Amino acid sequence: MAAPQEKRSSEERKHRGIPNGAQTSQGQWGRAWEVDWFSLASIIFLLMFAPLIVYYFVMSCDQYQCSLVRPLVDLLLGNARLSDIWDKTPPLTYKAAGIYVLWVTFQVILYAFVPDFCHKFLPGYVGGVQEGAVTPAGVVNKYEINGLQAWIITHVLWFANAYYFHWFSPTIIFDNWIPLLWCANILGYVVSTFAMIKGYFFPTNAKDCKFTGNFFYDYMMGIEFNPRIGKWFDFKLFFNGRPGIVAWTLINLSYAAKQQELYGQVTNSMILVNVLQGIYVLDFFWNEAWYLKTIDICHDHFGWYLGWGDCVWLPYLYTLQGLYLVYHPVQLGTANAMGILILGLVGYYIFRATNHQKDLFRRTNGNCKIWGKKPGYIECSYVSVDGTKYYSKLMTSGFWGWARHFNYTGDLMGSLAYCLACGFAHLLPYFYIVYMGILLTHRCLRDEHRCFSKYGKDWKRYTAQVPYRLLPGVF
Repeated sequence: MAAPQEKRSSEERKHRGIPNGAQTSQGQWGRAWEVDWFSLASIIFLLMFAPLIVYYFVMSCDQYQCSLVRPLVDLLLGNARLSDIWDKTPPLTYKAAGIYVLWVTFQVILYAFVPDFCHKFLPGYVGGVQEGAVTPAGVVNKYEINGLQAWIITHVLWFANAYYFHWFSPTIIFDNWIPLLWCANILGYVVSTFAMIKGYFFPTNAKDCKFTGNFFYDYMMGIEFNPRIGKWFDFKLFFNGRPGIVAWTLINLSYAAKQQELYGQVTNSMILVNVLQGIYVLDFFWNEAWYLKTIDICHDHFGWYLGWGDCVWLPYLYTLQGLYLVYHPVQLGTANAMGILILGLVGYYIFRATNHQKDLFRRTNGNCKIWGKKPGYIECSYVSVDGTKYYSKLMTSGFWGWARHFNYTGDLMGSLAYCLACGFAHLLPYFYIVYMGILLTHRCLRDEHRCFSKYGKDWKRYTAQVPYRLLPGVF
């Protein structure tokens, strides 16, 4: 939202006043220093129930044909006991453990030991060694951006196996879906626990650690800002992008293969889900260098929220549409399929174009054209922890003049398209749009709270000029 930090004269750089009455602290970066009772209650709830939510959704498909209501009805009426449901749940197997260990190891190798070559021949793609944002301790970490390369290599091997080598069935992920869930949970808890221990005893940078004194909050939200092993293995970038997001499209392909195996065809709804979500995943990796400037990398510490969430929550709940379509194949009418495709593509266009406008504005410091004319903006000032005064520009043109987070609006349109492809017979595939609505609204509020703390009265001027957050005229 803001243009790059622009340092002014040496006199201004030494200015130590607090602009616009806004109080500055390290809290502008990362998570909170202090934990209120609501945050603590929310975190304990998530730690207790998020794993159960994932299990419930997967179990509902495996045992109840994706009905979210029937398991509860059976339990309430005495037709089933929790032990009955648990006994029918596939256990952890050596096969699933072997698959998962090979998968994660392969992604670690691609991430840590194979330098990026895609940026050498793909015009416009930014890969290779890139710098991240400045951390609270003043560190500028370097990253090997090679996610697109990892995705390409992985999928080339997947299709080579499916059509030539036949080492394993393309349905292997679906066939081991619940045993793989136990593996993903083990990795999620191990890496989250290790990150917390590391933060206490051997942090990568002690000045980039935050301790609230509350065990549950520190475990979930993380202590270290950028935990690393060695020079290049960054926990946050690896687990945010790999193995979960690389797996996203493979999981959908496995669902499509299972549909072909069961019914002799792949429905147009399954193709839509694969195509639209595939575009989203490819967009993530094409813009992985840009991702270094987002809230996940620039503000979130690495704890259970990211560690377990990226290992379990993302691959299991972001792919519910494809899982549902294996159990309930939907063949859409031509008009409906085209309408959903258009909704998804328009949503993606808005998401990408909005982010492009912001990136262009930042890179040129506002010396560019948005929709054919010079963009409007509000100039803001703030003071960093060391008392240095900085200036930023908040754009009020293009999509950013329509709403303060219009990129999220495009994201929500795409999310709705995934769900609509599944029809209206069950609630389960619509979990994603409900979850994304809550998540992105919460991100809006987090971001705006941080911006108000940072810019003070200047932020009020900005919100007066751009009054809506997501939907112009509504919210």
